[in-house]
Amino acid sequence: MIREEANKELARRSYRDYVEYAHFGLYKHFPHTDLICEHIQPIADGEQKFIIIEMPPRHGKSMTTTETFPSYFVMKNPTKRVITVSYADTLARKFGRKNRDKVKLVGQKLFNVNISPLVSKANDWELENSGGGMISVGITGGATGHGADLLVIDDPFKNREEAESLLMRDKVFEEWESTFLTRLHGGGSIIIIMTRWHEDDLIGRLLKKSNFKWERLRLPAVAEDENDLLQREVGEPLCPGLGYDKKWADDKKVQVGSRTWASLYQQRPSPADGNIFKRHWIRYYVPNDEFKRKYNLGDEVKVLPRLFDKSVQSWDCTFKDTKKSDFVAGHVWNRKQGEFFMLDREHDRMNLPTTISAIRRLSTKWPDAIAKYIEDKANGPAVMQMLKGELTGMIPVEPDGGKEARANAVSPLFEAGNVYLPHPLYKPWVEEVIEELVSFPNGQHDDDVDAATQALNKLRIGKKSLLDRYRDLM
Repeated sequence: MIREEANKELARRSYRDYVEYAHFGLYKHFPHTDLICEHIQPIADGEQKFIIIEMPPRHGKSMTTTETFPSYFVMKNPTKRVITVSYADTLARKFGRKNRDKVKLVGQKLFNVNISPLVSKANDWELENSGGGMISVGITGGATGHGADLLVIDDPFKNREEAESLLMRDKVFEEWESTFLTRLHGGGSIIIIMTRWHEDDLIGRLLKKSNFKWERLRLPAVAEDENDLLQREVGEPLCPGLGYDKKWADDKKVQVGSRTWASLYQQRPSPADGNIFKRHWIRYYVPNDEFKRKYNLGDEVKVLPRLFDKSVQSWDCTFKDTKKSDFVAGHVWNRKQGEFFMLDREHDRMNLPTTISAIRRLSTKWPDAIAKYIEDKANGPAVMQMLKGELTGMIPVEPDGGKEARANAVSPLFEAGNVYLPHPLYKPWVEEVIEELVSFPNGQHDDDVDAATQALNKLRIGKKSLLDRYRDLM
C-alpha cells in the first residue's frame, strides 16, 4: 500500500513516472525518452514552450508523447484543452482514444477526475464538471470552433510521396498558419513530432520562417557529431535496448538507401556528405597566389588559370514571379583541358524582364562566354525570343533524361577532382551552390544544379578519353 501511494504521488508530480504508471509496467524508459519527458514536463507545470521532436520510426515517439502526454496535461490542468493533429483522421482518433482511456483508467486514482459521459468520443472528449478535454483531427480536417492550450502535431505527412509534393507541403503549411495556429490560446504551448522526409516539410519551414523560440530535440538513429543531445559518441545508436543497435543501423541503411536513411532515420533530409554529389568531392580555386598566401590556404586549393579552352554561360529559367516559385540560375563555366571552373553566378527569383536583364549583365561581364545554353523548356523559349537579334550564341538545350540522370552523368567529374568552385573566402555565394549540390535530389531547390550540370555536360563534349577514364573508375 505504501509503495502504491508513493508510485501514485510520483506519477502526479513527474510525467516521466506517469508514463510508466499509465502503461501498467509495459513501458520502459530509455535515455532519449527521458530527455523528451524532461523537456515537456514544464508544459504540464504551466510554462509556455514550443518544442520540435525529430526521431526515427519505431523508437517510441508517439507512445511517449502524443498517446500519453495530453491525458497528463489535461488531468493536471482540468480546465485546459488539447488539439492533436496527424496526417489522417483515423490516426488522430487513435491518439484521442489512447489518452481518453488513460484518463478512464487512472484519472480518478491520480487526480480525482473522470471522463464526462456527455462528451466521450475518441476524437472529442472532456473531463466531467471542468470543461477541459481533447479533440483529435487530421491535418486537413480543421478545428473550427475549438481552442487549444496545447497543440500537438504528430507526423502531418503520411509518406515520402506526400512530403515530396509541393502542393501537399503548401497545403500542410497553410493549415498550420490559417487553421491550427489560430486555435492556440494566449500562453499556449506547441509540440511538433515528426520523422523527416523533406527539408521543406513543416519543421523545415518553421525553423526558417517561424518567430517562435523553438526547442529542437533532433535525435538521429545514429549519433553523427560531437554536439549530440544525449552526449553519444559518433556512431552510437539511439536505442540499442529496443534492438536498434549498430548492426541494425548498418543493415537498415543498406535496405532503405542513403537518401531515406538520411531523412527518415537521421532527421537530416540532406545527407551530410551529399547524395549524388559528395561534399568531400568539392575542390576550390582562388584568383591568384597572393590571395592564397593571405589566407594561408593549402596546396589542395588551386590558383585559377589565366587562359581557358572554352567559356560558356548556362541558364535555368524557371520563373512564375511569385514568392513560392523556383529561382532563376545563370552560371559562367570555363574549361582548361580536363578541368572545369565555375566563375560566376546570377541567382534570384526573377520574372521575365529581370531574367533578361540578368542575361545581359552576365554577357557584358563575360564577353568570352559566347555560347549561352538555355534549357528549351519552361520559360527558356520566351527568353530566347526576347533576346533574339540582340545577343549572339544563344543555344536551346533539349533536356536529355531527367534531372538525376544529368547529374549522375557529371558526378564522376566531381569525384575525380576535376571540378573547381570558387573558395568561400573568395566568393561567399558558393556556399549556397554547395548546399544545393549535396542536397540534390531531395533539396528544396535544384536550379543551381540544373545550370551547373547543363554547363558541364556541354563542356565535357570532346573529352572522350577523359570520360572513358571516369567510366573505368565507376
